[in-house]
Amino acid sequence: MPRPLGELEDAVMTRVWKWNRPVTVREVLEDLQRERSIAYTTVMTVLDNLHQKGWVRREAEGRAYRYEAVSTRAAYSAALMNEAWSQSDNPAAALVAFFGMMSEEQRQALTDAVRMVQGPDPVKPEPAPPAAPVAETPAETAGESAESSGETQGTPGESPDLPGR
Repeated sequence: MPRPLGELEDAVMTRVWKWNRPVTVREVLEDLQRERSIAYTTVMTVLDNLHQKGWVRREAEGRAYRYEAVSTRAAYSAALMNEAWSQSDNPAAALVAFFGMMSEEQRQALTDAVRMVQGPDPVKPEPAPPAAPVAETPAETAGESAESSGETQGTPGESPDLPGR
């Protein structure tokens, strides 16, 4: 299970995940310098540490490296949630408490995620049509047809005429 990233590690990984391509120390440095004063060697050390921890892979390009994320931010977040949940002595209560903290937007995202994992709703089979009568009705037995008694027969599954139809 991954440890949560430190503040600077997260700032660096946020860029790597956002750009979704191999990046150089220089690119990360220039973007980070928009928010804070930071040295090239600090960014290089952070990326090297992230490489050592397995968060990024690197490929040599001349005298430098290009770094690329090994997994997505979503996978990182899922691993953190799974670790936190598995630490609970009552996982069901932990989930109930977690759901209670969610915003309406987060609950909708959860509903959508559950739907994606479960797949599409199975197609419900159509009810079988009623079986054809085997025996005659008492009126037919007495020699009276259904038509002469005022009853009408429709096709199976057909609804009777209703007012306004």
